[in-house]
Amino acid sequence: MPATANEKDLLEAARRGDEGAYRDLVESYRGELHAHCYRMLGSVHDAEDALQDALLRVWRGLPRFQGRSSLRSWLYTIATNTCLNQIARRPKRVLPIDYGPAGDPHDGLAEPLVESVWVEPYPDERLGLEDGLAGPEARYEQRESVELAFIAVLQHLPARQRAVLILRDVLGFSARETAGALEMSPPGVDSALQRAHKAVDERLPDRSQQAVLRSLDNQGLRAIVDRYLDAFERADVDAVVEMLAADGTFTMPPLPTWYRGRESVAAFLKSHVLASENRWRLVPAWANGQPAFGNYRWDAARQSFLPRSLSVLTLNGDGITEITTFLGPELLSSFGLPDEAPPDR
Repeated sequence: MPATANEKDLLEAARRGDEGAYRDLVESYRGELHAHCYRMLGSVHDAEDALQDALLRVWRGLPRFQGRSSLRSWLYTIATNTCLNQIARRPKRVLPIDYGPAGDPHDGLAEPLVESVWVEPYPDERLGLEDGLAGPEARYEQRESVELAFIAVLQHLPARQRAVLILRDVLGFSARETAGALEMSPPGVDSALQRAHKAVDERLPDRSQQAVLRSLDNQGLRAIVDRYLDAFERADVDAVVEMLAADGTFTMPPLPTWYRGRESVAAFLKSHVLASENRWRLVPAWANGQPAFGNYRWDAARQSFLPRSLSVLTLNGDGITEITTFLGPELLSSFGLPDEAPPDR
């Protein structure tokens, strides 16, 4: 993408040390670079750290930027290599389904894992993720490329394969551009991409969530959202489980314990989440390009519904295939959700 006249002026001013011009120059790229770092790292917090580090490197490297590549390509090169450095220093992130086998709802819950091993939810609506493809050579849509299943699969790839697949198939970079960004040869890029495709195709579901949502249309999706919200707030376990696919799952990072199948999920909900002592209010949201809910539990002492968790629904033609509930009240503020829910619906 050629630089505009305004971008060229800002670039020249930034190279002379104008911090205001630098901020204006990179601001239009901040959202997409943040999404890129999230795809690489599987964590919003890690993505924010990587992006800040990358932008500092950009500022320091501006005097040496000769314009042989586009500014966008240069920014992505720095951001990608910053993420690769982070990946080398920490374990990969996963979802509970990839961490261990399903649990028995009659056993106790395992202790939460405090180390950073879990994929985190992504507030795509708030961060302004674009629709459609990033470029004509891209294979995955922008929203499709932050879906929970896609992010989880990416974390299983070796770091350089992950970077190659994202640069080529999500961002639409050419093999030559990708090779330059990663200091690889174009044939090496093609080989890494083939291996990444094989691994991704083995793990991804047949249809992306974006394809499922389009098949439902707005009215069909609204019906699912309203039905789930109503059933959950009434603590109607049978109604919630009726919406679940036969082999549907319920997971709760940072707890490693998770459940598969209607019977197991129903037993867990009855004894824990939707037990008689709990009352809930749900606030609809969007996470990872998927329907989600902020979950608020009644606090008798405060006489209010206070934030507890964020649930992300994964859908297919048979119903809800996964309910991924990320525990932690602090999550809800990052999605622009309120500090407490209204007592009356």
